[in-house]
Amino acid sequence: MSLNIAIVGAGAIGGYLGVKLALSGCNVTFIARGENLKAIQANGMTLTLEDGTSLHAPQVKACTIDEATPHDYVFLTMKSHQVSPVAEQIGRLCHDNTAVVTLQNGVPWWYFYNLVGEYQDRQLSSIDPGGAQWQHIGPQRVIGAVVYPAAELVAPGVVKLIEGNRFTLGEPSGEKSERVTQLAQAMIAAGFKTPVSTDIRSELWVKLWGNLTFNPVSALTHATLEDICNFDLTRNLAARMMAEAQTVGEKLGVQFKISIDKRIAGAQAVGAHKTSMLQDIEHGKALELEALLGSVIELGKICNMPTPTLDSVYAMTRLLEQSVLRRGKGLSLD
Repeated sequence: MSLNIAIVGAGAIGGYLGVKLALSGCNVTFIARGENLKAIQANGMTLTLEDGTSLHAPQVKACTIDEATPHDYVFLTMKSHQVSPVAEQIGRLCHDNTAVVTLQNGVPWWYFYNLVGEYQDRQLSSIDPGGAQWQHIGPQRVIGAVVYPAAELVAPGVVKLIEGNRFTLGEPSGEKSERVTQLAQAMIAAGFKTPVSTDIRSELWVKLWGNLTFNPVSALTHATLEDICNFDLTRNLAARMMAEAQTVGEKLGVQFKISIDKRIAGAQAVGAHKTSMLQDIEHGKALELEALLGSVIELGKICNMPTPTLDSVYAMTRLLEQSVLRRGKGLSLD
C-alpha cells in the first residue's frame, strides 16, 4: 500500500520503520539533521536485522524539517521532550487530513482528548508546556501508538534491530477509523505486527507501568533490571511505585490486566539490561522524566490521588539530571 509518510526523527525506531515501509512500497521521507541526514541523502538508510542480514532503502527522500512538505501520515519517533520545540514545524507538515502518529514512551500530551468524563480535553503541562503540541499539531490529528521493538542507530544512516516487530495503534476515541485501519494494513504489509486497539490508553499504560518505575530507579542506582528486581529493597520500592501509579490509572479508567508481581517478574526476566534512562545518564543526555514520571504525578494531582513515593523518586532523578547536564558529561561507572 503506497502511503505518503514523513518520519520525524530518523533514529533507531524511525529508521527501522522507514526502511521496511519504503521497501514495501510506501513513499517515505526521513526528516533528520546533521551527519545522519547527510548519510541518508548520500546512501539511503540501512537496517541490520537480528540475524545479521541487512535491508537497504537506497532511494528514500531525506531533508530537514524546514524543507519538508505536507504528508498524509507523520510519524513522530523522537523522544517526548524533543517534540514541543519543533511542534510548529511539525504542524507545517500537515494538510487538513494528515494523521500524526505519536511513538513516544510515557503519557502522551493528548491523553485527555476525546476521553469521556470530567477531565475531557484537559491539557498536561508536564509534557506539553505552553500547549505547543496541542495548538500546532492538534489532538484531532493524532493516532496513538505503543512501541515494543528495541533498535539502535549504530552509525549515520545505519540502524540495528535488537528485537521486536510489534507496534500497537489506536485512535484516542477508540474507533477503528479508516485512517488507522489503512495505516495498520500498510504496516502489516511491511512485516510488522500491528493490532488496532479500541483502548489505546490502557495499552500505553502497560509499557508505562514498567518505564515509570525501572527507568528512574536504574538511573539513580546504575543498576540493571535484573539487579533492581533481585534486591529486596529496590524490588519493594518498585512495587510501591507501581501501586501508586495503578491507583492513578484506575481512577482514570485504565484496566490493568496483570498483577504487580507479574509485571516485576517480566522485567526481571529481561536480565542484565540497562534502561534507556540509565544510558542517557551515562551519556550526559536529557531524560524522558516528564513523560515517564512527571506526567503520572500530574495525573495524580488532577484526579486527587497522592503519589508520595513517585514524588520522591522524581525529585531525586530530576536533581541527578540537572547535575549531569551541568557537568556536560555522563556518569558511567564502567
